[in-house]
Amino acid sequence: MPIISGEELHIWRRDQLQINPGAAAGLDWLLGMEGKVPWRALQASRLHPEQPLTIAQPLQLLANLWQEHIEKQVPLQYLVGRCPWRDLELQVDESVLIPRQETELLVELALCVASELGEPGLTPWADLGCGSGCIAIALARAWPQSQGWAVDISASALKLASLNARIHGVAKSINWLQGNWAEPLQFQAGKWQLLISNPPYIPSAVVNQLEPLVRNNEPRLALDGGDDGLDSIKSICALAPMLLAPGGWLMLEHHHDQSEAVLELLRHAELELIEAKSDLEGTLRFAIARARGRN
Repeated sequence: MPIISGEELHIWRRDQLQINPGAAAGLDWLLGMEGKVPWRALQASRLHPEQPLTIAQPLQLLANLWQEHIEKQVPLQYLVGRCPWRDLELQVDESVLIPRQETELLVELALCVASELGEPGLTPWADLGCGSGCIAIALARAWPQSQGWAVDISASALKLASLNARIHGVAKSINWLQGNWAEPLQFQAGKWQLLISNPPYIPSAVVNQLEPLVRNNEPRLALDGGDDGLDSIKSICALAPMLLAPGGWLMLEHHHDQSEAVLELLRHAELELIEAKSDLEGTLRFAIARARGRN
């Protein structure tokens, strides 16, 4: 691996930021992810610029990736083919949505419910619209004795998600189903302890206004929720009462302004213990509900 001085690195970093002065966080992400220069090492090199620094890739290669990111407006995660999420490093490409930090909290909601029930895991469970497999893999790692199913309409997404599951050692804990949301789960109607989903929820007109980095690269299938953004959530809510076991849980992520609409869909489905949950910024971003019947 190349060895450079801290001074060389910071001269290089300054030159790259001249291309896009407001993108320091992205450049530092690239240095950490592809160059294997963590933030602490980057900061230490400021104090001791004469000290040698090992970097995983030549600076010219990193510069090429950075230039492609800026000029072609391609997400860095797709360019390096990987994305950190929770305690995972996931393979990603243009067939799947890049996992977002807020979705980590959706996993935490499921873990908290299981903990409050005194259960080692909610099983069987299903991740609807699994994409990269981030949610399914996180649950399978947290609940090693559980059995989960991951559903996606995209064969390419399922292939990538199953690869990620193998990489993280949980391939035997997850079953893969191709289909539309909860429809493939009817073979176990009335038995699911948890249905969890981060579905597409952005209204179609809003998708068209997203920044090019997102709009032109991430799969529209994973972004576009229809005219009101609720098409997929409506589909899930319609089948949830039939699929969930008595006392089984439904957990959903939604758009920042959809909380009341989603809660109304859950009420219409005659679920109980309906509750809105906030993300780290205090925005109502999640909705959870339980099927009737458990004491």
